[in-house]
Amino acid sequence: MAQSDTVTRILDTAEALFAEKGFAETSLRTITSKAKVNLAAVNYHFGSKKALIQAVFARYLDPFCEQFNTELAALEKRGGVTLEELLETLARTTISVPASKGSLSVFMRLLGLAYTQAQGHMRRYLQEHYGQTFARFSQQLKLCTPDLPDAERFWRIHFMLGSVVFTMSSLDALRDIAYNDYAEKTRIKDLVARMLPVVTVAMQAPVPELPLPSESA
Repeated sequence: MAQSDTVTRILDTAEALFAEKGFAETSLRTITSKAKVNLAAVNYHFGSKKALIQAVFARYLDPFCEQFNTELAALEKRGGVTLEELLETLARTTISVPASKGSLSVFMRLLGLAYTQAQGHMRRYLQEHYGQTFARFSQQLKLCTPDLPDAERFWRIHFMLGSVVFTMSSLDALRDIAYNDYAEKTRIKDLVARMLPVVTVAMQAPVPELPLPSESA
């Protein structure tokens, strides 16, 4: 078997197991058993479990960031970009770059796990390798929402990302519910069309009056 086939098999297996069981709960022994390779192959191609986790993310994020940076460059050159245009560009890029094995929902589940599980190295890795792209997007978002305080924009970005990650990672279940309850067959493009106005309005909502520190629980 060619080396590239072995690497792909390891990555496909690791991706599926990480999404199903989590990073900490998935051992290299389980991955090698499912992938039908020996531990030496994983060590040779990746060196460690940490590097394998990072490689799983890089398969999606490398092409995503390459394409998204191209899109952002076009928006920056044009100027006068609206919030709707910026978020539509993000959504279009997200669904046009396929996850490694064809399942965007699996990758979104992994992305959520990277932030909810105790994987400090993953947060550092994402910041070091993809933080520049996120900062570029954040700058455009700031231009589109000049009246939002920086701290409020921070929270709204993460509320938005949380909504997207939850919806996309639960895509199969939500499609089943929509079909069983409403006889509706939902495509990813349909879902994005529905989600965009929701997150756009959320980003533009009035800033709430927060309780004073002495009033907080």
